[in-house]
Amino acid sequence: MSRINLIIADDHELFRNGLTELLKKHDDINVIKSVADGKAFIEELKRTKDLDIVLLDITMPNMDGFEVLKEIQTLNAAVKPIIISMHDDGNYIAKCAKSGAYGYLLKNTDEDELVKVVRIVNGGKKYFSPTIAEKMINFMSDQKVSENILSQKEKEVLGLISEGFTTKDIATKLFVSTRTIETHRANILRKLEVKNTAELIKKATQINLI
Repeated sequence: MSRINLIIADDHELFRNGLTELLKKHDDINVIKSVADGKAFIEELKRTKDLDIVLLDITMPNMDGFEVLKEIQTLNAAVKPIIISMHDDGNYIAKCAKSGAYGYLLKNTDEDELVKVVRIVNGGKKYFSPTIAEKMINFMSDQKVSENILSQKEKEVLGLISEGFTTKDIATKLFVSTRTIETHRANILRKLEVKNTAELIKKATQINLI
């Protein structure tokens, strides 16, 4: 029986060590190495010939999980990333899936689930639990609705607001009156159900409008 060669990339040493000990109990899984950041993982990826899977955290120093996912596609697309994270936000899940992740697990996942997903992914299949898949689908549905809520001109104004331009600056850039920009801004706030610029930027970022 061929073993599943795996690297753990996570910046929490205790978590890495716990995962390593847990996976060592399974004869078909071989933990080659554990590393503390994305850059260290990429160095290992360049050196390791027969890597099957990486258990990858999103929030890491030097190079985060999103950057690592991009590099994997370039350096060795045969490696199958499984995200293991404390973030259960639909935005994170959808972004990872879009970037090539084969699975997405939360850090409170139990041993049986973890080993099951490693084996499924090693067989070439993607796996997202029903709960994780639901969060991703809900986010993607909300995002589509949000994208269609704003007119093209409102999206343009929103982009300039997010860059810190004043109403007067935006009016000058778009060759319209300040009153027109104020109207667009009021409509954007109303449509996104927020009260001020700070809330607007936060909401627009969450739903990927900016």
